[in-house]
Amino acid sequence: MSTSNPAYPDLAALGLPEEAALQAHANRLFRASAAGAGTSSVPATPGYYFLDYVPSGSSGLNVPSANGASPQLPGVLPKVPFDVDLVRRDFPILQERVNGRPLVWFDNAATTQKPQAVIDRISYFYQHENSNIHRAAHELAARATDAYEEAREKVRAFLNAASSNEIVFVRGATEAINLVAQSWGLQNIGAGDEIIVSHLEHHANIVPWKHLADEKGAVLKVIPVDDDGQILLDEYAKLLGPKTRLVAFTQVSNAVGTVTPAQQISAMAHAVGAKVLVDGAQSVSHMKVDLQELDADWFVFSGHKVFGPTGIGVVYGKEALLNATQPWQGGGNMIEDVKFERIRYQAAPNKFEAGTGNIADAVGLGAALDYVTRLGLDNIAAYEHYLLEYATRQIREIPGLRLVGTAAHKASVLSFVLDGYSTEEVGKALNHEGIAVRSGHHCAQPILRRFGLEATVRPSLAFYNTCGEVDLLSDTLNMLRSARPVRPK
Repeated sequence: MSTSNPAYPDLAALGLPEEAALQAHANRLFRASAAGAGTSSVPATPGYYFLDYVPSGSSGLNVPSANGASPQLPGVLPKVPFDVDLVRRDFPILQERVNGRPLVWFDNAATTQKPQAVIDRISYFYQHENSNIHRAAHELAARATDAYEEAREKVRAFLNAASSNEIVFVRGATEAINLVAQSWGLQNIGAGDEIIVSHLEHHANIVPWKHLADEKGAVLKVIPVDDDGQILLDEYAKLLGPKTRLVAFTQVSNAVGTVTPAQQISAMAHAVGAKVLVDGAQSVSHMKVDLQELDADWFVFSGHKVFGPTGIGVVYGKEALLNATQPWQGGGNMIEDVKFERIRYQAAPNKFEAGTGNIADAVGLGAALDYVTRLGLDNIAAYEHYLLEYATRQIREIPGLRLVGTAAHKASVLSFVLDGYSTEEVGKALNHEGIAVRSGHHCAQPILRRFGLEATVRPSLAFYNTCGEVDLLSDTLNMLRSARPVRPK
């Protein structure tokens, strides 16, 4: 997704249709619900456990849909064309009203809403599959294990990882980064070694490395950005050297929306022998991620940022690297043999999943990835590109509004401040109109301070948002502007 700077071109100049033309074209193409009336995929022939679990029906389990029907669920979901009106029907919370007005969810960088398919799949798990996994000789354990391991395979396929053994389930991206810092980091970072992060990072990709650097006597270095919020690759190159052990950076900034040149940053780090961790929390819902092409050593994300449940996330790690790393937590499930004299761990991914994991929400994450895959990330990216251009054009016209982050390549974040108003005042005024945005520092204080700010208002878009909702945002901001006109300087 891109914008141009300093002036954004109109949609026609970008080869994009105006809203009416886009919707007319969409209406000719789509006549059915984008999510298939609330269904989710369930593996037709589970093959991960020692019991022969035979699902009902010829093509999979029957998961009740929102309207009470019980459609058959194909093992592989076909892609369907993208239509925002039909997509919105798949998200029940979008029917909510706030202060007597329809909910407008522009807080997607904080968390995304959940389609009925995900809600139904989690409910089905608790109704028909709930058990602990891997360690019992009964039917429900087999069902739960199959569902959990199938979710792992769905993550692998979604990211194009080489093996499902490279997919470790955790609570979220924050725990994922801490896992790497407290396992590989403690074992491989020493005094005088250098860790590089970028100025764009969320606190979750700063604090663990600062803790590690302080504990080990290592040095934390920062890749600077320009006035548009873009990584300065020439300056990054100067930071790299023989002492560089790790480069950890975000693929998409949560605060200003910058899309970083991740593959180039990764290659430059590997050229000096450093390892690479990519924070994909803000990228996986907006663009295709190909881990074999990206070649990061670790990649992390949270399920709730990609239309899945809270409390579930992923660490991808190259299999050889995971197996060469000692686990950071100990307990059941992750061991092969325990004696008082020594402990032998299982191979990855189990060695990093001590205790009872978040089984149901891992299954829900798999359903969310099914849903996104069915819509098609190319379709999602094209629509969100259009919506971002439309929204940028609308709000840039408001007097006294400063847009923060104008990189040439952006995801769907519009961070701004409005002269004469605190960010909290703007957030409350928008909430009065049913519009949910984030106001504050977005757990990214260094990048906001780079722009001389302590807080911004941050609308963040997803594929279920519309141009009409953007118009409401713009109209409300214009009303605020009229109430407190900009004073000539």
